[in-house]
Amino acid sequence: MSRYANFREFYRFYLSEHADRNCRRLHFIGSTLVLVVLAVALVSGQARWLWLAPLAGYGCAWIGHFAFEHNRPATFRHPFYSLAGDWVMYVDILRGRVRL
Repeated sequence: MSRYANFREFYRFYLSEHADRNCRRLHFIGSTLVLVVLAVALVSGQARWLWLAPLAGYGCAWIGHFAFEHNRPATFRHPFYSLAGDWVMYVDILRGRVRL
């Protein structure tokens, strides 16, 4: 298992594991669905919607890895950095720093 001195170092690795555009697109869709689920739960006041958040987020991301990227998701080796990487990449996509 690789060790990273900090998140910045890990994020370079994380982006290399998301070279396939379809994989990045599925990550973006999954993260957007997570935000939609959180909004629905908040607006409706019903926490029962929250179980869909990890299903939507990880489901889309893992399909991207297994079907397009053909690698093992970083979540299995680095769960916290990987979760942070998902959201940093999401913002980087919105800012145009990472191509979708």
